[in-house]
Amino acid sequence: MTVKQVQEKCQQEFGQEIEPTFIIQLLEKLSDLRVLSIPKKNEIQKLSAEKTTKNTKLYRLKSTVQWIRHTDEYWLLRLQNTDNIAYVQVSNYDKNLILQLGKLPVENIVDKYKINAQYLQELLQNLAVKGMLEGIEPPKFPKKFSIFKILFFKFRLFNPDNWLNRNIKNFRFIFTTEFCFLLCMFLGFTTVLAFSKQERIYNLGQELWSSQGSSLIIPFVLLMMLVVSIHELGHAFTLKHYKGVVLDIGLMFICLFPGAYTNTTDAYGLVKRRQRTLVMAAGVICQVVIWGIALCLWSISTPGNWFYTATYLLMLAAQFTLALNLNPLNKFDGYYLVEAITGINHLRKRSFAYYAQLWRRESSPERTEDIGILAVYAPACLLYITWLLVNLFFWIWHLYTPYFPVN
Repeated sequence: MTVKQVQEKCQQEFGQEIEPTFIIQLLEKLSDLRVLSIPKKNEIQKLSAEKTTKNTKLYRLKSTVQWIRHTDEYWLLRLQNTDNIAYVQVSNYDKNLILQLGKLPVENIVDKYKINAQYLQELLQNLAVKGMLEGIEPPKFPKKFSIFKILFFKFRLFNPDNWLNRNIKNFRFIFTTEFCFLLCMFLGFTTVLAFSKQERIYNLGQELWSSQGSSLIIPFVLLMMLVVSIHELGHAFTLKHYKGVVLDIGLMFICLFPGAYTNTTDAYGLVKRRQRTLVMAAGVICQVVIWGIALCLWSISTPGNWFYTATYLLMLAAQFTLALNLNPLNKFDGYYLVEAITGINHLRKRSFAYYAQLWRRESSPERTEDIGILAVYAPACLLYITWLLVNLFFWIWHLYTPYFPVN
């Protein structure tokens, strides 16, 4: 630190208790007492040059980091560990800077490319946090209690990658053109069937609720878990079909409501947008297929028996989870599907950052074709959150009003 910086630190710590020349006076006193030996100007320059030579640090990427050229004109750095896959997205310009890190010190790169030192520092921090630099391990953040961990938390169960590798050959037929054609015909048929029986479907729901009520909740939840589990396997097998890696499958709880999850992080490494879109859509497609099969089985079953009720509940479970998943304003499949289709990674973060740049009157680095989507998404999120909070307030109000009547 410079003398001025030390003075400012002391000023912040002690306020008006010290004089503006406190550090200078302290140095002079220590020099008079021969505690410190203050070198002359030419000696300072010599020491500085020696220090620079000895302490020059070059930052190099780990040898296991892969460069992936994406079709949307950016680069991905991919690093796979035993139980994790990390990605960093960079531009062509950032790539050139990163390649210089192993050749030149940071100060020289800043001077050579005439860039802001903070910009390069942030780029280094992004690489360090992901564990991509030699000799630097990613920081381990302490786990802190938060109310949001009660509303959303998950448990990793196992690494399915070897099992997927052994079994993917049994599901290759799903990705053929012939199967896709048959699937489209089946879904078209079930859609027509659903419209023809929509009144019967609605009336049966009311009848079951009035006759059996809360006794249907547990079987309905179990069927939802079955649907979501098949949904996650759809993601996993599709990613494996495109040679991706699936490192974990587990359980998650949203507001204590159980479900399942699959780590599809490696889908970011798929260079074709169509492939990534199919990985994100695979779960939803599985839900639609389950809905169609349940509808057909319900239509041909005998009214009144257990199978009739079970297939009806399975159809509702698939339909309900489908509606939740397709909402792009929540970070479920609908959101990641929009990211895959548009090619805008971190859509929510970039959308709000776009408005922050407008507020500060800064130029946006976003592509022209992405501006419209970014401009729409952030306001839509705010309206959706407001709508949720208003509905939650009125639900709680109507729930507790009978117990606390207003005079």
